[in-house]
Amino acid sequence: MIYTLTVNPSLDYITDVKDFETGKVNRTSNETIFPGGKGINVSIVLHNLSIENKALGFTAGFTGKAIEEMLLKQNVNTDFIHLEKGLSRINLKLRSNEESEINGKGPDIKNEDIEKLYVKLDEIKENDTLVLAGSIPSCLSESFYSEIMKRLSGKNIRFVVDATKDLLKKSLEFRPFLVKPNNHELGEIFGVELKSREDVIPYALKMKEMGAQNVLVSMAGEGAVLASADGKVYKGKAPKGKLVNSVGAGDSMVAGFIAGYEKTHDYKQALKMGLCTGTASACSEFLATQADVDKLLNSYDGFED
Repeated sequence: MIYTLTVNPSLDYITDVKDFETGKVNRTSNETIFPGGKGINVSIVLHNLSIENKALGFTAGFTGKAIEEMLLKQNVNTDFIHLEKGLSRINLKLRSNEESEINGKGPDIKNEDIEKLYVKLDEIKENDTLVLAGSIPSCLSESFYSEIMKRLSGKNIRFVVDATKDLLKKSLEFRPFLVKPNNHELGEIFGVELKSREDVIPYALKMKEMGAQNVLVSMAGEGAVLASADGKVYKGKAPKGKLVNSVGAGDSMVAGFIAGYEKTHDYKQALKMGLCTGTASACSEFLATQADVDKLLNSYDGFED
């Protein structure tokens, strides 16, 4: 079984405004609302790819209720903890001449809420997978993910970590099965600028030396690099497609990689599935479906030697 954890889920409100101007009344030409959060996106895409999973996390208020109702309509299996106070956040994405985002803060999470989460996490069994994805609210420490991994260490659970900065770095001592920084996040950790797939390789290998078994570095239109547990480095170009909505593309790559590995136990094929799933989401208004991914898989030939 695969579990995803989204500590701070959201409603993602995406609006299109022609020639947006600050300080004036602007009207949308189109607007959509989706359940959001990195772990939730992974769960949705895994479900679309027929991979059984369960989404864990915290919800609060009417926005939290809306998130759960939307996921229920999509038949995504959830087991959220309901917080007594606050509201699950709303993240605004404004698409105009430029793209802008305003992300909400989210509710405070108390110690008793964390204990309720630990009860659920303790039910995860040997050989299950736990995806720890996304940012955490300021009320929690940057060691939150590593604390979870420490608690569950010894149970032979596959950890997947998609996070940034210390939240990611602190997890490495517990040898996560997969980490997925993008090239900017990887460069930030090591204090360098990484523009090409060749630039990424030595730093992906350094992250392996720090503990990660597989390091998948997403690079938007430049594709991805995988430093894998079999000792090889795979470089893949992004499949061709027209960008529609970048929200969730990286999360979809994670879901695709997990699905690909579950089906084949082959790292190169998992990377291929991740690349095609990420691009399928980027070229869709929402998140990738099986049909979207299959179209790209059938024509993909983007690996470099």
